[in-house]
Amino acid sequence: MEKEICKISVAGNWLGDEYTFYENHTIKRVYDNHSLNSNKTEWLEPQQISNQSKDKIIKNCPEEFKERIMQILDYP
Repeated sequence: MEKEICKISVAGNWLGDEYTFYENHTIKRVYDNHSLNSNKTEWLEPQQISNQSKDKIIKNCPEEFKERIMQILDYP
């Protein structure tokens, strides 16, 4: 398994939504659809993430990882 860079939570309410970024530029998202359908996992490419979600990820990103995560997301 690739080395993890960081995990970033973008949950806005009581449903979980967390992105994990890895050294090889893979992105894992673990999220809850609703209380009975939780901890769903999907592997994403940067172009599959909406601009609105990218905004939330960068906003919640720890400062020491921000530049690296912006590069992975191809964030302006």
